[in-house]
Amino acid sequence: MRTTKDRIRHTLGFEIIGLLIFAPLASLLFDHQLFDMGLMAVVGSLIATFWNYAYNLLFDHAMVLLRGDVRKTTPIRVCHALLFEGGLLLLFMPMIAWYLGISLWEAFVMDIAMASFYLVYAFVYNLAYDRVFPIPLSAREQAAGQG
Repeated sequence: MRTTKDRIRHTLGFEIIGLLIFAPLASLLFDHQLFDMGLMAVVGSLIATFWNYAYNLLFDHAMVLLRGDVRKTTPIRVCHALLFEGGLLLLFMPMIAWYLGISLWEAFVMDIAMASFYLVYAFVYNLAYDRVFPIPLSAREQAAGQG
């Protein structure tokens, strides 16, 4: 298991590096000011954080009501992920359109581009992080012994 300090380093690194890459790239791609794209990324991150908490709480309560259990099968996990992303899109898209003064369609395209960027970025970042800051062998052994 990773330590709390390591998890904080991971999270802060993810957010800061992601912002430093995404904002200039989005500014060039969508022809909006760098500040505006940076602000969209920061607000998107905050919205995703709060939505993550609320959504998972609601989803778990729904699972208990409907199934009497919170354990997820693979199809439920797929549904969980799709509903999370759809809800995030509905929460964030109108704000993008309003702030940038663009149509909902343009905001939808921008939101999909942002989600796509962060999907790829998360994969690459986590792969690199695990190589730069590997989990200590003793922690791997402890985790394996608990399974």
